[in-house]
Amino acid sequence: MRTIIEPFRVRSVEPIRATTRTERQAALEAAGWNLFGLAGRDVLIDLLTDSGTGAMSSEQWAAIMRGDESYAGSPSFERFETVVRELTGFTHVIPTHQGRAAERILFSELVGDGDIVPNNTHFDTTRANIEHQGAEARDLIWPDNEDLPLVAPFKGDTDVDALEALLAGPDGARVPLVTTTVTNNSGGGQPVSLGNLHQVREVCARFGVPFFLDAARFAENAWFIGQREEGQQGRHPRDIARDMFRAADGCWISLKKDGLGNIGGVLAMNDPDLAERCRALLILTEGFPTYGGLAGRDLEALAQGLIEVTDPEYLAYRVRTAEYLAELAWDAGVPTVRPPGGHAVYLDAKALLPHIPAYEFPAQALACELYLTGGVRGVEIGTLMFGRPREGQAHDHVARHELVRLALPRRTYTQSHVDYVGEVIGDVAGRADELRGLRIVSQPRWLRHFTAQLTPLAG
Repeated sequence: MRTIIEPFRVRSVEPIRATTRTERQAALEAAGWNLFGLAGRDVLIDLLTDSGTGAMSSEQWAAIMRGDESYAGSPSFERFETVVRELTGFTHVIPTHQGRAAERILFSELVGDGDIVPNNTHFDTTRANIEHQGAEARDLIWPDNEDLPLVAPFKGDTDVDALEALLAGPDGARVPLVTTTVTNNSGGGQPVSLGNLHQVREVCARFGVPFFLDAARFAENAWFIGQREEGQQGRHPRDIARDMFRAADGCWISLKKDGLGNIGGVLAMNDPDLAERCRALLILTEGFPTYGGLAGRDLEALAQGLIEVTDPEYLAYRVRTAEYLAELAWDAGVPTVRPPGGHAVYLDAKALLPHIPAYEFPAQALACELYLTGGVRGVEIGTLMFGRPREGQAHDHVARHELVRLALPRRTYTQSHVDYVGEVIGDVAGRADELRGLRIVSQPRWLRHFTAQLTPLAG
């Protein structure tokens, strides 16, 4: 096979600024050793997130010029609604300014104090929005996901037996809905099989519980199904995506991911009564139901993005980029979650830094060192993000894994940028035993990893 090249040409460029280690040290100290606190201008390669950080196509920019900014009844909403309905099959389409707004609206209407919301693995904002309602976000991940080096095709699947046991047991009445995240971001970006979605749907239907998808990366998940699932090979990713959505009763999507937009989200469903309640809350907090916190031009760009994102050539390039970066990490002796996902590479900080205990945030220490060494910004997915303080105890409850996610913005960086990231990973890996942990100086109640202040521990 020939090299899989970027399936686009660059027609506009944005400068990035190289800094010295001394400058990066000062910037990180000023940010309280929290990479979210850095100024974007101080980051050379920004892999903090793939959410809203990608490049839009010429067709998306052209669509922006068609944007109609009518407060109510905009034709731009009509185009957006048509594309979402064609893709998902859901009747009611409710735009929001981003995915977490859709989460908050849905959970405000369905979830109450003492409820349990199962998922394959909840991501940070999903978990926080559920817990904000006084409910429990319970992960029911397929056991293969615990084995990070294991190469298995669908390590993002829900444990259907555990789900059935929950719904059939004494706590079943406390479950207002079941959710599945595709791909499974907190579980290492691993895909979910179409068969698993159908199994979850069957269990939910039997117990009369609605089933919703967190579908931020639906197109990447559809690509993996077409590559790995028996009976799905050779199908177009868009056809597979349609089948994924039709296995559920509704979905929410952060369109800053596979919507290929810089802002935007959507909540979609078939239940007319629930949709009416969600629209009422939308009006209260986001805007009128035909714009939902977005400009008409954003709706146009997102509609076009939802068409482009299932292009097979684009998806082949995107998945290969993640594989290539993972291979560079392996060559440097750095373990990752295997197999690589479609949007990111997850470095296993626990394995690389066994001398740093989880309560000293080894993944955050590794992420900070990647920035100090080469200006590469990733994000910790470990005890800083998912740990919980224990009252009266010196150390937090720790997370299952200690990962550094290097998320690849869509259509933004070239192979030479990825090669550079691999060189930085190798440099840090060669000094892994020199790294030291951190402690928290201050933290908020919710989503502490966004704004917590930390300081390094003495070596």
